[in-house]
This record gives sequence, structure tokens and C-alpha cells, in this order.
Amino acid sequence: MIAYARTVQLPTVEVPGGRVEYADIPGRPDLPPLLFLHEGLGSVGLWRGFHEDVAAATGRRTVAYSRLGHGWSDLPPAKRTTTFMHEEARTVVPALREALGLERPALIGHSDGASIALLHAAIADVSALVVIAPHVFVEEVGLAGIAQARAEFEEGDLRRRMARHHRDPDVTFANWCDVWQDPAFRDWDLRPDIAAITCPILAVQGTEDRYGTVAHVEAIRDTVRSTDVELLILGGGHAPHLEHRERVRDAIVARLDGR
Repeated sequence: MIAYARTVQLPTVEVPGGRVEYADIPGRPDLPPLLFLHEGLGSVGLWRGFHEDVAAATGRRTVAYSRLGHGWSDLPPAKRTTTFMHEEARTVVPALREALGLERPALIGHSDGASIALLHAAIADVSALVVIAPHVFVEEVGLAGIAQARAEFEEGDLRRRMARHHRDPDVTFANWCDVWQDPAFRDWDLRPDIAAITCPILAVQGTEDRYGTVAHVEAIRDTVRSTDVELLILGGGHAPHLEHRERVRDAIVARLDGR
């Protein structure tokens, strides 16, 4: 397994706003590829090899990228706004797909990346969707979790730990935390946007996630047009794919079989 770190030089590709790093694992050309979209403080490296596990288990071409301001991608040209997830889904993901030749990919997203995956699946041709700890609307429990993360960044060792994985941890953290704590973000709600989704979906949620409850995966099931939605509820926190690595991998493999 590759240990992505500052010393690892990943290739980059041009997208609106700059160049982003990405990992590209070859796979069978007769199967739709996989595209991994990371969490709010994540990057290619912070998948901690989970994308490699899924690639090996499925035999599919697998791409994971770090959004602008994450990992060793370029810093974003401007501070993010409350519409950044919509913008990523509508501009960056299509540009990345075109540049790398990702036709009808299955999207696998975690946290903010899951929200971006949902938004993209609502407007583009994808073969399947896996969302891990997705955000669909703003919950008080999530805001409390983000406030706790801010305290850990300012007073604890979160900034030091992030500096091992990001070009500029202050930019990475601010572009995540400040949006979620913006009063204008309180009314953020993806349900009107995601109603158009028709592809098969696997939605994974931990019952002790400090950033959200099972209400999010239930909202996906109850909102989308797709009649092929599976929920996987597990114990544990915000990263069920790391806490229950084999179980989530196997659920993804089973969900993608034949799709």
C-alpha cells in the first residue's frame, strides 16, 4: 500500500482555479471507473489507502484527487463561499472527468465529498453512487462538531497533524470551517437538488458521527428518484470506511457488481 505523504509526488491536472493532484490506479477498461471525493479536511493521502483497497477488490480504474487547497494541490484562487460544493460538482468534477477520460464513473464520496458526489450525480451521467457520512442539510449536532474541531485546531494539535498532509493547513481548515460556521449556511439544504438522482446508491453512516446523524442517509433514501437505495448503518464515528474497513469495502464491491 502506498503511504502518501509530502515526499510523494503525485501527478496533477488542470481544473478551473488551478492544478489538483490525483492518484490513478489502472483497471479493467470494460467496467466504469471509480472516482473518490474526499472529506472536508481530506486529501488523496487521507483516504489512507482505502481507494486502493476498493480498486484491488473491484479491478476497476480508480481515481482519487485532492481538491484545491487540500493535500499538495494548488491553493484556491479565492476564499470559499457557501456554494463551494455546488461549484465543485458543476465545474471542477466535470473538468476532471473530461481531462482524465472518466466516462460514467461510480462516485465514492466521504462527508463534504459525499455531498459533492450527490450534487454531481443529480446533473451528470454516473453509473452508481456511494456516499459515506454525507451531509444533506445543516444539523445542530454537526455545527457543534465543527465548533469542537475549531477548538482542536486553535488550541490542540489538529493544526500540527494537518500540516503533515496539506500544503497550507490554515487555508484548508478555514475554507472548511468558516463556510460551515457562516450564518448564511444555516439554510443549506441539498434535498431540492438531489431529487433528480436515478442511479443506484449505497449510503453509509456511523451512529456516533459527531458531524451528522442517520437523518442524512434517510433523507437521501426518501428524496431521490432512484428506487435502488441501500443504507448501511454502522457503529462508530465519521469515518466508517476506516473504522469498518473490510465491511464497507465489501459492501461497495457488492453494490457495484454488475453496475
